[in-house]
Amino acid sequence: MRVATDIGGTFTDLVAIDDCGNLLFEKAHTTPPNFEQGVMDVIKKSGIEPRSIVEFFHGTTTIINALTERKGAKTALLTTKGFRDVLELARGNRPDLFNMVFEKPVPFIPRYLRREVEERVAYDGKVITPLNRKNIQKAVEYFKKERVESIAVCYINLYANEFHERETVEYVKKLWPDVFVCPSVDIIKEWREYERTSTVALNAYVMPVASSYINNLNFRLSEAGVKGSRYIMQSNGGTTTFEQAKSTPVNVVESGPVAGVFGASILGKMIGEPNIIAFDVGGTTAKCSLIDNGEVKVTTSYYIEKDERHAGYPIMAPVVDIVEIGNGDGSIAWIDEVGSLKVGPASAGALPGPVAYGKGGTQPTTTDANLIAGRLSAKNFDMQVDVDAVRASLSE
Repeated sequence: MRVATDIGGTFTDLVAIDDCGNLLFEKAHTTPPNFEQGVMDVIKKSGIEPRSIVEFFHGTTTIINALTERKGAKTALLTTKGFRDVLELARGNRPDLFNMVFEKPVPFIPRYLRREVEERVAYDGKVITPLNRKNIQKAVEYFKKERVESIAVCYINLYANEFHERETVEYVKKLWPDVFVCPSVDIIKEWREYERTSTVALNAYVMPVASSYINNLNFRLSEAGVKGSRYIMQSNGGTTTFEQAKSTPVNVVESGPVAGVFGASILGKMIGEPNIIAFDVGGTTAKCSLIDNGEVKVTTSYYIEKDERHAGYPIMAPVVDIVEIGNGDGSIAWIDEVGSLKVGPASAGALPGPVAYGKGGTQPTTTDANLIAGRLSAKNFDMQVDVDAVRASLSE
């Protein structure tokens, strides 16, 4: 068997194909925070013998959901002296030009967790100022007191000479072996300091989440008897090993959605439709992508949470060109300070899930609204639905 699984915010899906070309598909509930359990559940539910799996491919929305819902690690930044506020300054070309109360994106790493290091490398890689290890030592001591879990390292022009970042990572690991450390040179070696800093900051932010999740999944697969090769879908439509994905999880940020876009393009070729809009609504996010003349567009100018009014956060990694918003079937409805109805970006996920699931959810979601509106039928749920509880939550 060649098996592919995908973890969404609410459900975990499986598709498998055997040597004879026979297809098998199954669905199970996602099981946060132990997402790997959902994968094992869906394999068991499908009836596939784990020892028969020769190749295992995995797509996941765990990384993008951690970013969208701000559920990553407490992250710090080490950067070149004078560049502490790069994340704050961002870019001046605001998307909503005539909005006089426009607010820049709030950095994932707050200012008090950003520390400067005396060092400087020229555009051609020549060392202008040697690396000051005392600055690093003081910063690490401060980060320990603040209970930081992950550290991003991004020095200016290090794509031309990566020595200072390598030395910094080595020294930080010597001072604090247990902390996650992420140098920018492991992710991107291109100019533009804001985009590079944003990318490494986001990567460090989700590293602990990704590492824990992938380690647990790898262990459970081995425990079940899976001996085949294991790969994770990347944002560019290719695959990578489990080990590499732990170091550069930002390359897996659109792991789940891109597979759907490529699937749509292949389906388009089968039915003779080269121009397609691929639209994918999950439990937490909704995604959309354009397939033009049969080609899936890959971009390195990718942003999360960017729209006509918000600048979003840049990620300098090859990603299938997808527009994404934090609004899915599990998105929670809420009333803002002026009394307007809002939906998302927070999601009920699979646990506690929508009120209809009866797993302890009390905040109404899109799924609950569709149930009351008659778009969904209670008899089609795989659990007992308490419609009265749903009505009560919506009324409140």
